[in-house]
Amino acid sequence: MNLHLVVNTHIKAAYNWFSGAPLHILAILAFAVIVQKIGSRAITKAMNRLAETDLVPGPRRAGLRQKERAKTAGTVLRSAMNAAILLIASTMTLSEFGLNLGPLIASAGVIGVALGLGAQTIVRDVLAGIFMLIEDQYGVGDSVEVMEVKGMVESVGLRITTVRNEEGTLWYLRNGEILKLGNRSQPKH
Repeated sequence: MNLHLVVNTHIKAAYNWFSGAPLHILAILAFAVIVQKIGSRAITKAMNRLAETDLVPGPRRAGLRQKERAKTAGTVLRSAMNAAILLIASTMTLSEFGLNLGPLIASAGVIGVALGLGAQTIVRDVLAGIFMLIEDQYGVGDSVEVMEVKGMVESVGLRITTVRNEEGTLWYLRNGEILKLGNRSQPKH
């Protein structure tokens, strides 16, 4: 009978331990994965719908360009969503371990300000890329003149645009540095 009592005590102790922090952590991770899957599907569905919608009616509408813009916007939205989910799930998991998150959050704020000051050019490039996509200034396959570079646009991203000139050189242009651009491929209105 003593052995039975010892086994029951160990089982109860293991159950009490598991039903505490480990079960909460598993629930947090499972919820984060579910939210990530649902959010990713919703963003993909919305961007596919956006790619097929006639936003710019008339002769200027380029289906392939609109699909590329929707694909780029979908990638940015998914990345932002994944980062937010990871941050929230991480802080919730750390709090389950009993860590005091106040000093950690304060340190993250100070580090965030320092990184923000150091990453001003990246932020400027990304913001310029977003506005460039929204305004449909140029797209893949367009013949452009940017600063001293003349050539064909090979890829358009939020931060970098690549242009291949007539000699075959591939130029990587930061979107925040593009102050003046000529597009020979856009039709007259």
